Amino acid sequence: MKLKQLQEAEAKTADPRFWEDSNRTQQYLKKQGALREKIRPLQELEKMIEEAGIFIELAGENELDEAEALSEIEPLLKSIKERLDKLELETLLGGNYDFCDAIMSLHPGAGGLESQDWAEMLLRMYNRWSEQKGYQVELVDLIPDDEAGIKSATIIVRGHAAYGYLQAEKGVHRMIRISPFDTSKRRHTSFASVDVIPEVEEEDFVINNDDLKIDTFRASGAGGQHVNKTDSAVRITHLPSGIVVSCQNDRSQHSNREQAMRVLQARLAELHRQEQAEEISAERGHQREIAWGSQIRTYTFHPFTLVKDHRTGVEVGQVDAVMNGLLDPFIEAFLRWKVRGKIPQKK
Repeated sequence: MKLKQLQEAEAKTADPRFWEDSNRTQQYLKKQGALREKIRPLQELEKMIEEAGIFIELAGENELDEAEALSEIEPLLKSIKERLDKLELETLLGGNYDFCDAIMSLHPGAGGLESQDWAEMLLRMYNRWSEQKGYQVELVDLIPDDEAGIKSATIIVRGHAAYGYLQAEKGVHRMIRISPFDTSKRRHTSFASVDVIPEVEEEDFVINNDDLKIDTFRASGAGGQHVNKTDSAVRITHLPSGIVVSCQNDRSQHSNREQAMRVLQARLAELHRQEQAEEISAERGHQREIAWGSQIRTYTFHPFTLVKDHRTGVEVGQVDAVMNGLLDPFIEAFLRWKVRGKIPQKK
C-alpha cells in the first residue's frame, strides 16, 4: 500500500503544474521523502532475504559445501535479524506526529554552575546521538553562561521519526557526581529539564499576527571580531498564551524570525494537544499521566557508574557510553512501555 502511495506521489510530481506553488511543493516533497524512507528498509530486507534463499538453494543442490554456505549465510541472517528488530521498533511509532522532526529545549534546574554544566552535557549527548543516527541538528537558540554551562538551549533534530524516538527524553534528568566546581570535592545532585515537541507544518496551526509581540535584540556569543553588532536576534511573545520564543543563531533577522515562528507554531500546537488531552482525561475520570517535571532518569557518576530509567527499569552501567550517545536501549524500552503498558523483562 505504501509503495502504491509513493508511486502515485512520484507521478504527481511529473505534472508541470505541481511546481507552481513552491511552498506547497516543498511540504509535499518532504512528506514524499518520509514515505520513501519508510519503504526503503522493507525493500532492503526483501533483497537480503532473497539473497539468503539463494545460498540455501545452492547448498541444497551441493553447489556450495556446508562450511562455505554457513560462512556466507550467518552474517546475512544476523543482518536480517537486526533489520527486523528495527522494523519492529518502528511499528511502535503510531502517533500522528511520530515521523515529524523534533524540537528540543533544555533548561538547567536549581544549582547554579553544576546544573548549567549538566544541561550542556545533555545537549552534547543529544548531538552525538543524532550524529550516530545520521540526523541533522539545527541550533535555534543558545544562552551560554559566562563561567560554565548553558542557561538554556533549543535545537531542532531533523531526520526519520526524530520526534517519535526523542519523545522518550521528555522530562527531568538527574545527575549525581563529584562536582568539578566544588573545591571540597563533595558529591552533588543536579537536575536539568528536557522538553520535546514535534515540528508541525504551517497549515496545521495558524497564528494570528495581532496576538504577537516581536522584539529584536543583539545576539549573545563569542567576543572580539565575532560580536554581532546588529539587532539580529528575535524574541516573539504570544500574548494570549504567554509563550515566549527566541532565536539568535543566524546573523539574519529575517531568518531568525522565521525560525522562531516555526518553534512557536510547534509549541502552540503542543499546548492545544495538551488541553485536548486534559479535557478527555477529565471526561473519562482518569488521572493525567505525569510527564513534564517528572524525574525520568538518573545518571550516576559516583560512587559507581549507572544510568537508570525510572519508567522502564532499564539500566546501563557505562555512563560514559550513554553520554556519548548510547540512548537506544532507553528509547526502545520507552516505546515498548508506552505502547504495551508493560515494563520490559531483563534478559
